[in-house]
Amino acid sequence: MTKIEIYATGLFAFSYGALTDMVLDLHYHLYGYFEKGFQWLGLLGIILYFPSISFLFLNFFPSDKKKSRKILYVLLWSLFAIIFEWFALKAGYFYYNGWKLWYSCALYPFIFLSLILNLRLIQRLNKSS
Repeated sequence: MTKIEIYATGLFAFSYGALTDMVLDLHYHLYGYFEKGFQWLGLLGIILYFPSISFLFLNFFPSDKKKSRKILYVLLWSLFAIIFEWFALKAGYFYYNGWKLWYSCALYPFIFLSLILNLRLIQRLNKSS
């Protein structure tokens, strides 16, 4: 990945994660970090987690491979994210208040797909400039 791709995808991942958390955590109270309400440590986690995971996921994405390999890659990363979320729950970093782990299972493939689509948009915009 180029420097601009890393920067843009990191910013996108942070914005996407923060916006989602604002709506689902602070507005609907479905889950949260540590305890109810805004947490500085939770924000630090968002800042560190979302951009770094998006970089790792996208940097090793098999864009030149068959569609089946790409789907498997997304599903394996989704499984990793579910396991990571489960450990975050058990460690007390994350809590549910109406949210279910299977909601995350259903959403992670779409979240990773949005990262891929965003990277392709960045690449297309970068080529046209």
